[in-house]
Amino acid sequence: MKPVEAIRFARELEPFELFFLEDAIALEEDEWIRQLREKTTPPLAQGELFNNPYEWRFLISERLIDFIRVHLSQIGGITAGRKLQIFAEQFGVRTAWHGPGDMSPLAHAANIHIDLASRNLGLQEWSGTEPPNFVIQKLSRPRAALLDVFPGLPEFRGGYVYANDKPGLGVDIDEREAAKYPCEIDVTRWTQTRLMDGALQTP
Repeated sequence: MKPVEAIRFARELEPFELFFLEDAIALEEDEWIRQLREKTTPPLAQGELFNNPYEWRFLISERLIDFIRVHLSQIGGITAGRKLQIFAEQFGVRTAWHGPGDMSPLAHAANIHIDLASRNLGLQEWSGTEPPNFVIQKLSRPRAALLDVFPGLPEFRGGYVYANDKPGLGVDIDEREAAKYPCEIDVTRWTQTRLMDGALQTP
């Protein structure tokens, strides 16, 4: 969607009082986010594709977003995520770590542990005990297999996620169970960054 279209779209959504509007404008169009902020009222979330502080520093320090939505493994892990969380807290920006279904259970556990240490947690996208779609299609009992391979996963109950009190992230890896599910190299279409003619495309 082009920036002007995003502004029009955000205005049309105002009566619905969204929790937040996510990535309405491409990250390379950050100056347009100021326009979106000034001309519309939905809370804004940005950052699913961010990789380094230069991409979020401006948006946070200028208070142009309400939620930061990065993928922890993409920005450098737990330490980098904790630094970002503390930086965002100073400007009233809340966290909403990216937690899609193609993340490993260990990555979800890392998200939860930073959440537990945060004063500015907004919400947590969660699919931590549900296997990714490409796993579900190949296993007869996908959820049980995931729990067998990764004992100690955080538990989802009644809309809340509960970590355990085990050391580290609280999640183990049972290599004997994992060996029952050898990795198959399947390249899914959504992971491709090039068009049929070889040109780069942005997500």
